[in-house]
Amino acid sequence: MLPTGRSRSLSTPSPDMPEPGETGTNTRQFNLASFLRNETVGGMALVAATAIALILANTPLSEFYNAVREFRIGPHVLHLDLSVGDWAKDGLLAIFFFVAGLELKRELVVGELADRKRATLPVIAALGGMIVPAILAYSVAHGAPGATEAWAIPVATDIAFALGILSLTGSAIPPTARVFLLSLAVVDDLGAIIVIAVLFTSGLNLLALLLAAVLCAGYWYAQHKRITTPFLYVPLALATWIAVHSSGVHATIAGVALGLLTRVRRDQDEHESPSERLEHRLQPWSAGFVVPVFALFAAGVPIGGAAMADLFHSRVAISVIVGLVVGKLLGIFGSSFLAVKLGFGSRPTGVGWFDIAALAMLGGVGFTVSLLIAELSLPEQAAETAKAAVLIASLIASLVAAAMLLARGRSTRRTRTAEGQ
Repeated sequence: MLPTGRSRSLSTPSPDMPEPGETGTNTRQFNLASFLRNETVGGMALVAATAIALILANTPLSEFYNAVREFRIGPHVLHLDLSVGDWAKDGLLAIFFFVAGLELKRELVVGELADRKRATLPVIAALGGMIVPAILAYSVAHGAPGATEAWAIPVATDIAFALGILSLTGSAIPPTARVFLLSLAVVDDLGAIIVIAVLFTSGLNLLALLLAAVLCAGYWYAQHKRITTPFLYVPLALATWIAVHSSGVHATIAGVALGLLTRVRRDQDEHESPSERLEHRLQPWSAGFVVPVFALFAAGVPIGGAAMADLFHSRVAISVIVGLVVGKLLGIFGSSFLAVKLGFGSRPTGVGWFDIAALAMLGGVGFTVSLLIAELSLPEQAAETAKAAVLIASLIASLVAAAMLLARGRSTRRTRTAEGQ
């Protein structure tokens, strides 16, 4: 569903350079921030949090884990009395999406995606990565109870987990591949959230949506007028998030919207643009705290013997696995291949077809939004089985993609050795 690391865009300030006003007196704090900006560190924190969540959810500690996750915090007004798990998924993850929006906006304006064909390819890939899994899932589950709703479960890609795995195993793949995956996953999640809003939301609050649009316009206007004070932007961002949450749309959309509205080009009298400054300061929090906490409360899916037994006897569960593992690979890779061959898009710089296949496999990491759709579309028992299927499919996709990326790395090292590098 903000990236665990940073792309290597020329417009991105080096994490080893101090921020304006930094001195040697806070070197220790800066070193910690630099450490957290490391993509591998973010990926390791994500994997560790996921492992802890699975252990807690499948041991005698499960009651304590579930009690903490379901503990409600917040005021009743505006329906903000959310569970800890919901705050992690809808609240904290909005920060992740804000950083993703900042990075995506930078790439669209001054980076890899400034080229129209390169910007078009991940959009086409995302559409293929939604349509093909949905068709496959419906075909496999056709006639079974829940088939008419469960087809939507495998349409989503989890940005945080996909980028985390890429950061751990894709060191040899060009940085432009990460931009492709980020763009694809953002479009994919937007599409999945539209599916939720249209099919599985009891009612949209149009007034709240209108208010969110007005607040976003106010944010853009403040950026346009070069206003810099956080005393305006922090309340404005919080109000936007509350408005989107109250509307019935997934609240993380507020983060993407504000990120895309942030100014990227710096003025002559500026050391760095607002986008660069915000990403540089928020990314360590996103990688070191937001994403691991999100994983800790999102990944706690029971995978006991009963759930596993039901999984392999449920056509809906099997359809979810086929949709995520096979459908995402065929949909993303196939639509990318056709788009390039027909001239509608072009591959990212330095990225080969094997790399595209590995990224397509990463698209099968469904998780958060897939789990949400399972909850919304199926009865409780069927939903639990479908959630186990999402977990199994995401694990398979992760392992296969990781193996492909590591194989790519070994091939690259052998080539460099043969060339005497």
